[in-house]
Amino acid sequence: MDEIQNRYLKLNKLIKKCHDESFYSKNPLPKLIAVSKQQPNEKILDALKFGQRIYGENKLQDAIKRWSNFLNIYNDIELHYIGHLQTNKVKKALNFFDVIHTLDRENLALEISKNLTSKSKTKSFMIQVNTGNEENKSGINLNKFEEFFKFVNSLKIPVKGLMCLPPIDEEPSIHFCILRELANKFKLSDLSMGMSMDFTKAIKFGSTYLRIGSSFFGKRL
Repeated sequence: MDEIQNRYLKLNKLIKKCHDESFYSKNPLPKLIAVSKQQPNEKILDALKFGQRIYGENKLQDAIKRWSNFLNIYNDIELHYIGHLQTNKVKKALNFFDVIHTLDRENLALEISKNLTSKSKTKSFMIQVNTGNEENKSGINLNKFEEFFKFVNSLKIPVKGLMCLPPIDEEPSIHFCILRELANKFKLSDLSMGMSMDFTKAIKFGSTYLRIGSSFFGKRL
């Protein structure tokens, strides 16, 4: 069996097991976003052949270069932008990605609002939350979240959920719990949380999108 296909099957089996044992077992299974950044096209082609359709990228130009050809072959690919988005690249991003996970500041929200139309490919957004209130880290601090959420709503940006990157030196479950409570409070359906090292914990808190790279593709080159 192909190495990536074997990982794919094991991951999906583990995701289902964790989901079935969680408080959120009656909800749909969380979706696996295969984080394809810096992976060779050969591995991605293998993944496409056996059915993986949701992918995450963090650099716009690299993503456009890589995926333009694949999108001509597979019409059901779903692309998620999971990196820091520069305001001067918003228009291109809106025409290329289905979901943007990293809405994290007012000037970005304004630029999205200015360029978002009914013809944009992007149909939903997530607010990136800095759950650890870490300096020099992207995301809205917890004490500023409500104000930012109201601001984004006033711009009529379709925010469907929240995303976080827990501090590397803290227990991630604490931060998944914070994000879950925030989503409940503001009635948001999607949670983008959990990566290769902690996705089983994220599932316990109702994650709907798991951003998994190395456990899916193996180590990046």
